[in-house]
Amino acid sequence: MSDFQPTDEQRRIIYQARRGLKELDFYIDPYVKNHYLTADATEQATFAKLLSYEDPDLLNFFMNQDTPDDAQVAELIAKLKAYQHSPDSAH
Repeated sequence: MSDFQPTDEQRRIIYQARRGLKELDFYIDPYVKNHYLTADATEQATFAKLLSYEDPDLLNFFMNQDTPDDAQVAELIAKLKAYQHSPDSAH
């Protein structure tokens, strides 16, 4: 994580990000570990909204079988997928 302490809300979101589904954790964990705490407030709010979706829906979004109604969530999913496929992404 980063040098500064997460707020209680950020801690709650980080905890909520632990999905327990390997396919989702593959995309979500690296974002939480490397990007979430340094993201701006809008992106953090969008991430919280992303986590409000049920796991089967998230899996469909990440596997390109469906698209979320919220355009910001769709953009963030694309970003998480791009992080996972970039050569400098930390695992």
